[in-house]
Amino acid sequence: MAIRIGIDTGGTFTDVVALDEETGALVTTKTPSTPADPAEGFLAGVHKVLAMLDAGPDAVGAVSHGTTVATNQLLEGKVDRLGFVTNAGYEAMLEIARQSVPDGYGNSYFWVKPARIVPRDLVRGVEGRLDHTGAEVRPFDEEGAREVACWFRDRGITTLGVCFLHAYADPRHEERMRQVLAEEHPDAVVSLSSQVLREYREYERAMTTLVDAAVKPRLAAYVGNIARRLHDLAGRQVPFYVMKSNGGVLSADEVVHQPITTVLSGPAAGALGAALIAKVAGFDRVLTSDGGGTSTDVSVVIDGEPTLTTEGSVGAFPSKIPMIDVVTVGAGGGSIAHLSPEGTLKVGPQSAGADPGPLCYGRGGTEVTITDAHVVLGRIPPHLLGGEIPLDVDAARAGLESLAAQLGLGVEQCATGILEISAWNQANALRQVTVKRGLDVRDFALTTFGGSGSLLLCRLMDVLGIPTVLVPPDPGNVSAFGLLTVDVKNDYVQTHVRLADALEPGEVAAILDELTARAAAALATEGFAPEQHRFQRTADVRYFGQAFEVRVPVSDGPVDAATLAEVATRFHAEHRALYGYDFAGDPDQQVEWVNLRVSGIGPITRPEIRRHPSVEPVETTGEGTPDRRTRPVCFDPADGYVDTRVVQRADLAPGLGLPGPVVIEEYGSTIPIHPGFQVEVDEFLNLVVTRDEEADA
Repeated sequence: MAIRIGIDTGGTFTDVVALDEETGALVTTKTPSTPADPAEGFLAGVHKVLAMLDAGPDAVGAVSHGTTVATNQLLEGKVDRLGFVTNAGYEAMLEIARQSVPDGYGNSYFWVKPARIVPRDLVRGVEGRLDHTGAEVRPFDEEGAREVACWFRDRGITTLGVCFLHAYADPRHEERMRQVLAEEHPDAVVSLSSQVLREYREYERAMTTLVDAAVKPRLAAYVGNIARRLHDLAGRQVPFYVMKSNGGVLSADEVVHQPITTVLSGPAAGALGAALIAKVAGFDRVLTSDGGGTSTDVSVVIDGEPTLTTEGSVGAFPSKIPMIDVVTVGAGGGSIAHLSPEGTLKVGPQSAGADPGPLCYGRGGTEVTITDAHVVLGRIPPHLLGGEIPLDVDAARAGLESLAAQLGLGVEQCATGILEISAWNQANALRQVTVKRGLDVRDFALTTFGGSGSLLLCRLMDVLGIPTVLVPPDPGNVSAFGLLTVDVKNDYVQTHVRLADALEPGEVAAILDELTARAAAALATEGFAPEQHRFQRTADVRYFGQAFEVRVPVSDGPVDAATLAEVATRFHAEHRALYGYDFAGDPDQQVEWVNLRVSGIGPITRPEIRRHPSVEPVETTGEGTPDRRTRPVCFDPADGYVDTRVVQRADLAPGLGLPGPVVIEEYGSTIPIHPGFQVEVDEFLNLVVTRDEEADA
């Protein structure tokens, strides 16, 4: 039982990586996703990698999975009837929400508030109140709670979220409500805010709790189905882990109790895999761009670690759980090109997905996609997955001819325009995680991966001024590889609002100890011995009067006055790094602590990224390269189709350098290198793309 398998289910393909821990062998493959039943594609991927390793199901030691089940349910708005229980008198909490308007006040005249996740008629209040310290102001109304439970039961509302004011300070009223629901409405699936998100700000806590409740039934059914089928396949219980948004994994048995933690499961795995690959290659400041069939996900990696946030959202729903800071844009291979009502060309966010897919798939697709534009321009071959999926170039061209005629353009101009819009969509997403957060995009290398992630890398370098792009081996499988690199991880938080001057080290120590004990218990449940446990302690800190916090580490060991002072010093430095100023030394600006956090980590063994011996550098003319096949490729409509070299990536050894134009093909992806750029192969078989300064001169 030495084989660990990572499986990332995307909109078009299911990516699979398997590691034989005894031999160190690592194999990768893809299989078409099966949207009607994602478990079919999942199991097909398992069978495929086991055949590649010449192993049977009994050899499977563990499976880690990145899933978009929760994400897609929220993005598509497929939320079943949901009930909300809160304090009497606060039933309008969701309607009031926050006063912010998307895109600022200039849009406020035209913006229509979206429908609430729970309509007002499915919200019920229960008498009882706690204050911000957890002290009881009014007792919990037991009879009223039973009436509410029966009211939901009689109307067939079986999924409920419970959020009482200040439950983060003391969960007793929420826990009593759950007991009442269990007695009066035993079929109900219930999420409590004190278990989902134990921190203040009632609206965000309520929304996060309701999102957790909304995805719980579907995720539980999906994960349970796969676990059963893995059991049937191997004839035993196979350890099965699901990727979380915070950059860790959790066993399937546990993740069904906290499904909100999976809302960015797939993108998180990709960011972690790319971060590890880039760090080993010597890049510490990296932007990641994960291009799939439906979307492109981008993130920032600093010092080898993706940045985290608790201010994320999924579609229209805010989610304050810790998650890798990923921005998603509808610019994947299946994104549809269409005319706006004004007659202009638009690309995405609608996607043809895996079924029917792009026109060139020949499965009944009727709309032009980004993939169709690439295949007509010759930038990808007339097939995918090394020939497993043939592409119909004529069907793609016919669709582009129709769209081009409506725009008054030639086919090549239209196809290039589609790719230009897609490149700018991706560039804007990268600016959102850098420029809008005070980071200079030119200070970073870009790591592109995913099946479609590297197709526009040269244009992104031009648009953003990025000096270097790194393309890992098997870029289409980096997310699945990332699943084999992540630890088991759980996060715990407790609100504790105090000015620094009024903070008691003993209080802080007690809270951190309680959170650490909870994290240790969870790790023990996951099978980790105490000596394997690792803990990360952090605090959310701000200047008094601010509405946002900065997260800073809290050092290990006993908590004393020196520990608290060290946190304040780190906060000032981090605030300056993020916002360009701080108030260190200003007696009029007090520091305020808001939340304390502990992450419990159970480490796993990561695959080794191996070095490979170099060959003698090859002249930049390209003479002597392993493969001299050519294909007509259009990089610029003004130049038409250029007879372009096509090489197989498997034939490229470390030390090899190639000038553009050249198209590098491999099983799961294609990398077109435009004129004016060059690519070199490093000792880890990464492709390092830079501008060709001699060509520019």
